[in-house]
Amino acid sequence: MYSHGSESLIRQAREIQESELNKFYSRLIKLLQGKELGHETVDSLQRLHLILSATKYTRTLPPELQKRLVSLLSSPVEQLQVLSSAVLRETLPLSGQELNYNQENIGQLNSHAAALLLSQVGSDAYVVFGFIRIYFELYRSCKGDDFHTVLSLHLSATDHVTLLSKKLVDWLRYASITQGVGASSGGFFTGPRSRQPAPIAELDGTVSGDFFTVLCVGQGFTDDQWMNVYSFSMLRHWLLTYHSVSNDDRSEVDGSVVSMVSATSSSSRLLPPKERLREKAFQYCQRLIEQSDRKAHKKTDTDLQKACLVEAVCILDCVCVEDTSLVFRTFPCIKGLFGRLSSDLSFARVLLPIAQFYLNHGEMAAVDCESVWNLVFGRFPAELFNDHFLAHELLRFLRLNLESLQLRVPQYTHSFPNLLKLLAWDSPALVDDFVDLLPSLVTTGTAVELLHTLLDLPCLSATLVLQLRWTSEHNCPNNISCSAVNLETQQFASNSFTIFLSTGDTIDRLSTLHELLAEAADWPRVVQCAQTVPVLLHIFFNTVITVADEKLLAHLILVMLERSSLLLNIPKYCREIHRVFSCHLLRLCKLHPSLVVDQSHELLEFAGATANVYSKEEIYTHVVWVLGEYLSVSCDSRCSVSLITSCFEALEAVLFEITSSAPAPGAVCAAPRVITTLMSALAKLASRSHDLIPRVSLFLSKLRTVTRGGSVAWCSDEDDLVAIVTRGEELWSLLKAPGVAQSVLTPPPHVTTPQWHRDINVAMPLRLRALTNLTHSQ
Repeated sequence: MYSHGSESLIRQAREIQESELNKFYSRLIKLLQGKELGHETVDSLQRLHLILSATKYTRTLPPELQKRLVSLLSSPVEQLQVLSSAVLRETLPLSGQELNYNQENIGQLNSHAAALLLSQVGSDAYVVFGFIRIYFELYRSCKGDDFHTVLSLHLSATDHVTLLSKKLVDWLRYASITQGVGASSGGFFTGPRSRQPAPIAELDGTVSGDFFTVLCVGQGFTDDQWMNVYSFSMLRHWLLTYHSVSNDDRSEVDGSVVSMVSATSSSSRLLPPKERLREKAFQYCQRLIEQSDRKAHKKTDTDLQKACLVEAVCILDCVCVEDTSLVFRTFPCIKGLFGRLSSDLSFARVLLPIAQFYLNHGEMAAVDCESVWNLVFGRFPAELFNDHFLAHELLRFLRLNLESLQLRVPQYTHSFPNLLKLLAWDSPALVDDFVDLLPSLVTTGTAVELLHTLLDLPCLSATLVLQLRWTSEHNCPNNISCSAVNLETQQFASNSFTIFLSTGDTIDRLSTLHELLAEAADWPRVVQCAQTVPVLLHIFFNTVITVADEKLLAHLILVMLERSSLLLNIPKYCREIHRVFSCHLLRLCKLHPSLVVDQSHELLEFAGATANVYSKEEIYTHVVWVLGEYLSVSCDSRCSVSLITSCFEALEAVLFEITSSAPAPGAVCAAPRVITTLMSALAKLASRSHDLIPRVSLFLSKLRTVTRGGSVAWCSDEDDLVAIVTRGEELWSLLKAPGVAQSVLTPPPHVTTPQWHRDINVAMPLRLRALTNLTHSQ
């Protein structure tokens, strides 16, 4: 029951006089003519809706008011869209002329406008044509889920879906096969007027002997031929929507003569509307595939053939997904099409939908798909890496089918050398795609090679640039002397390709490659590519720790150490790569401390090279830290005293060298962080082998003596020197109590209780200062 106030408002709305209502219409029209539509307009529209909905009679609004309300459907203010749509729903359905007006003048058909137009579609033939146009406008203007939501809600509540499906069958299969008389040229087809009807023709000029399709040509076209074109362009999306919202009534038989004929399938039985439409879609697409084999006279017609092939294969895939019994009828046609087009990469856009068909149905049909995947993952990215459209389509195909590709296509995970060419050529546009795809390419079998490939991505980018440059110069036009081709550039590209693209282990030849590509270090495409590598490396390492065993992780540590000095010389790039390596070296060693013992020889060799202190500060610091932190019997029982001693001696030699003399001319001083890390690592190692304590204590005490005289040659900043000396005093004081030093510097692993020495809020320096004060007070 309504409240007393609500009943009063409804009664007033019902009893309003015609004269008063006309005045209200006029006032509302004036409001809607204003530039700014405020609260008064909203209130008036709400009142109008109440008036229209309160009476059982359907009113007709003045044309001017209706026009203003229609224009509000495209208003940027959603409240006005909702109100105008609600008001128009309460009026008489729009006539044919008004329907056309709506479609032509609504700039953006939003969900409210679409719902209104769909709700006012009738059941006669003319309005079905209008429904088709609304469908097109809806699909063009609404995005994604909005389109399917609005359409599905409407179709599920009406009989229009069945009616339209029957009409589509007629338009697709039974359009006129003669040219229209006096039809004007335009649209898809062009040509002079013809006085007498003539048979339609194929694109190669021969008279068509079959039913009309979008690939038929003529001088003029009838309405049903145009509807044939419209129907084909919307067919796939209609099938998808129809499949999701429609339930066939198998007892229903179409009453029209044409539809009765079209209702017979290959088994000579009547089909319900949904299956009948699938059958005719199947026949239509088969005819398009046959027509595409004809040689068109015009390039635009050749492009039309390719576009129609793409749509035809997608439609066939759609109908086979809905009705798997069609797979065995369709595969011979698709297989023949692939065999005809696979050698011509200009049909790559068509071959991708064919690959989708093979992926969806190849297993069911038990066909060999290897040639398809060799093409998609081999020649496509290798030879068409600079085709932006193909790159977008190929990566979209991979992302949409990622799970199926991983399960059913072994070639996929090994395709990364070719796929990464797309990224090397156009990094800014494709990096988001590879952020999503990269984890699927990381396996125990591909991890090492993939890491090398990612690190060499800028080299690949430079090599591809050189390849295209050489190709464009080598294939110079006839009016340009080919002797003008830069022979040095040709040789440059040839040498780069020989090294970079050769099979087998090329790690020993990377230095030569980097020398050849030195001039490419500042090319924009190469720089952009280099900027994406750190992001991808983080994703790589985050993924590899979930799939790799310790043996593989140990190998990756070796690669990081080796490749830290084998990078294309882009200074910022090298620094970023070292930072990524440092981050994940710590992470790997924290997860698997035994890796430090496994790779102790290589880690010590790296840490014992003084040159690394200056050229690889970031990663060198972290290598020294993991040696001091995890080279302990508590982390790995294989850690012997001799191993600790050899590590201590290697680090001691480096520390002595960098603190006993000035750096080489032109070189900077060693970073204070490197020095303090070396000191801390020596103290940690000495705490685990007490025979080493006197050696590190002697160095630390000498450090105090040397720095009392003021500045030193190996540290140019006074504040840095003070920090180094302070850390040395803390460690020296701690080592005076070996038992305490061992408990502080070598905590037991995997302890669940609080570990104060690891807490950044109460870090080791705080405890060291406390111990230092205690020792000084004694």
